[in-house]
Amino acid sequence: MATENKNAPDILCDEILADAWRESEQIVPGARQEAKDVLAKAATEADRARRQRLDQACAEAGRRQELILATEPVEIGRLRSARVEVLLQSVHEEVLHRLLARDGFDYRETIIVLAAEAVSRMAGDAFVMKLATADRAALGDDLAGEIVRRVGRSPLSITVSDEPTITEGGLIVQDVEGRQMWDDRLPVRLKRLWPELRRQIAVETSLVTASGSTGGGA
Repeated sequence: MATENKNAPDILCDEILADAWRESEQIVPGARQEAKDVLAKAATEADRARRQRLDQACAEAGRRQELILATEPVEIGRLRSARVEVLLQSVHEEVLHRLLARDGFDYRETIIVLAAEAVSRMAGDAFVMKLATADRAALGDDLAGEIVRRVGRSPLSITVSDEPTITEGGLIVQDVEGRQMWDDRLPVRLKRLWPELRRQIAVETSLVTASGSTGGGA
């Protein structure tokens, strides 16, 4: 009987350990399953988050693509317009260069035509035509008489005088009272006529359409 009492603690310990083992066998599988569920849920959430970020990135890329496509025609039009302007400016520079060099046209005839046009558009019968000193000497003494004949108006008096401020060719015509003036210095006349000239050049060379928009071949 004493022996049985002596072994009682050992028996109790064994029973406790056995109960603990049984409980652990019940708890561990559940814990493992719960851990698996947590991991699976975390993976699902991570996958959902990745898909959401991907969808957002795709949507943003789509918006940017639409913006680029929307601005492309505007940018193409801007580049074409800039190119057309460069080409027209080069034409302007070439025309001015030829005018100042008096290349490709009869300068004396041009002066006569310009003066006759100016006089015919002004009232009165007495005018002064101003030329550069070198032009007055080079164009001849009968210049005024030729202009009078071209205008075909009588009575009409034209006096030719030197004008030191005219340095690039052309002429200035005014009435003797100085109330009317027609400035036909070559650079000034080109500047005055250039807006219409550039439009005609651009249309005839297909740089722009008749409506003013840039052509596809610009």
